[in-house]
Parts: sequence; structure tokens; C-alpha cells
Amino acid sequence: MHSNRRGFLGALAGVGAAAIPGSGIAQPAAGRRRDEAPIPVVTPDLPTLPPRQVDTAGVNKEFHIVCEPVRRAFMPGRTVDCWGFNGVCPGPTIEVTEGDRVRLVVENRLPEPFAMHWHGFEIPIGMDGVPGVTQDPIAPGGTFVYEFTLRQNGTFFYHSHMPMQELMGMVGLFVMHPRNAYRPRVDRDYGLIFQIWDIRPNSTIPATLGMDFNWFTINGKAGPAATPLLAKLGERVRLRMVNLSMMHHPIHLHGFTFRTVGTEGGRMPESAWEPGNTVLVGVAQARDVEFEAQYAGDWMLHCHLPHHMMNQMAALVGPRHIPGGSVADAPPGFRQDMFMPMDRMVDKPETRGMRPGWSAGMMGMMTVVRVLPPDVFDAIEAEIAARGGEVA
Repeated sequence: MHSNRRGFLGALAGVGAAAIPGSGIAQPAAGRRRDEAPIPVVTPDLPTLPPRQVDTAGVNKEFHIVCEPVRRAFMPGRTVDCWGFNGVCPGPTIEVTEGDRVRLVVENRLPEPFAMHWHGFEIPIGMDGVPGVTQDPIAPGGTFVYEFTLRQNGTFFYHSHMPMQELMGMVGLFVMHPRNAYRPRVDRDYGLIFQIWDIRPNSTIPATLGMDFNWFTINGKAGPAATPLLAKLGERVRLRMVNLSMMHHPIHLHGFTFRTVGTEGGRMPESAWEPGNTVLVGVAQARDVEFEAQYAGDWMLHCHLPHHMMNQMAALVGPRHIPGGSVADAPPGFRQDMFMPMDRMVDKPETRGMRPGWSAGMMGMMTVVRVLPPDVFDAIEAEIAARGGEVA
């Protein structure tokens, strides 16, 4: 499993213009106070793509993106042949700062043509990434260089502009940080990508023309394999949520009233912030919500569509109804739901201290926001650090 651990391995500087050579850790730009720089985004179960620091033709960050087939374990025992970027599906998170000029070198290792679209970006038409309309498709084995200046800030994403390739998983988070951190400042900043899949029995390849969706993932993991989101009691938390799937998702957070503070169009003015505990993240949309983690506990975060809270749904074997009757007339043993703990299969430091059997209530497009006392949080952080920041 690829996990971005930067949010847990000590206080890091924000995304700035300079970096410690060889460290991969961004430092605040000259003249900027540390408390003004935005904190890095953590995308559980996905890595962050480090930029190559350059200074040619005005470009100050360069990213190399490889489009390729990827094998992704949605959960133990269920590995799927997806398509993704740089070895993962969804692709790695890209973080930049408003005002950066970036170069994105995209290499196509797929068996068919490809073009990359930068969703919501205000950039020159030649860089928009629509095959046939703005550029020739990138042939298998070919490369295309996108280059532009970023004049926005907020939560965006990149994805293939070939429709079936989107349904093979080709999307990634692209965060444009403001020059100075938003106010109120957050202590934790998480990124989540929602996807749905039609995986037929005895197949490992998504049926991109099908509509019988039976796997529902967050950052390429289905509950209970999705890594929990951790916060210390009293911290302010931001969740950046992106939906590139065939359905809308009403995302519900237990235990808290959040404020919707941003869309795929960027940060909203505070006068427009909307309170709630469920936000509809429509297809091709992004939504940012923020809340104060003032109540300790393991709080569910999930799509509230009932079918999206299940894994590997399939048509029932045998009669699907009671002839001449209703479910109330069904004989004993007529079951509607399953409850199957699998705690040991998904054991990781982030789940330490959760109630035995927790995994049975976590299927499909579901994860947990764990609000922890500082000593418990620090103990988990220490275990993650002892494992080198990566958990298999």
C-alpha cells in the first residue's frame, strides 16, 4: 500500500518555492512566515508526486507522469487490473502554489492513445488536453509536454479525456495552494477521490461499458481497507473530496457539523459557507469541507447511498421475490445484510484501539475520521515512524 505519511511525521513546512536538496520537503518561500504557508495535503493510501525543481524558461516545478496499467488491491483478496499513473490508481497527488509555472511531461505506456485534461484549470487552449480538439492524441510510447502558469487556488484534478479510460481509474488530485494559508488555518488537510467499478465475477478487469457497479472506493481502497483519517482532539480539519465516477455521492460525516468552503471552482467567500453533515459531491465535482474536531471518537465518513456501502454486490442466487407475498412473509433465514468482521486482514497503525469488530460495519465507499487524544495520536504516529512511514 502506498500511503502519504507527511501529515504524521512531524511538522513540515508549507509548499513553497524552495526545497532542501534531496529531501523532497518543501520549505516556506523567502520572506513568508511558517504559520502563513499552507500545510501539505495527505491522501491516505496514495503517494504525493514530488516535483523536479527547475528554473528554465520560467518553469519552477516539473512533474513526470507515466500513464500505465496498474494492479490495485481494493482490499485484501480483491486485486483489480486498473489503469493509472506512476504505478498507482488513482494517480499520485500533485501539489503546487498559485503563481507557479509548471511543466508536466506525460508519457503514454498504455496500449492505446491518451490525452490528459487538467480539470477546472484556466490555461491556454493548447494545453487543455482534449484529443482531436486541442492536440493530437499521445500515441502509445509517445510523450507530450504540458506547460502553463497557475493563476488559481483550490482543489482540482487531472484525468484522461478518453471516457473509458476514466472508468479504468485514470484520475488524480491536483491541489493549487494559495500563496498564504486560508483562514481559519487547518491542522489537517486530507484529499479523497471517490470512484465506482463494475467488476464481473471471475474477472479482474473493470467492465467499462457496464452499469452494475459493485465496488466503491476511496483513494482506490474499499472499506474496511481504506486507511482512517487521524486528527488530534481540538484540531481543525479540511477534507478535499473529488468525484470522478458514474454517480453522485452524498457524503455524510457522523458526529460533526462541517462547513462547505470550496468547490472545483476554488475557495468560496465565507458568507457563502454552508453548514451541514452531508454534502452532495456530484460527478466531476470537488467539495471542500472544514470542521473542528471537538468530539473524540471513531466517526464514520461515507457515501449515504445504501448500495454504495457494500462490496462485491451480486444478484441473489434463486428467487428474488416471494411469489404472491412480501419480505414480511419470507421464511426464517431470508437475509438482507451481511456482517463480517475482518479486523486482522486490514490491521495497520491507524486502526489501533478501534473497537473489536469495527471492520464489519465498514464496506464500500466508507472510511473513518478518528479524533484522538494527543497521547493516543502520538503513539500511533510513533508506530508509523518506526515502520518507516510506509505500511504494507
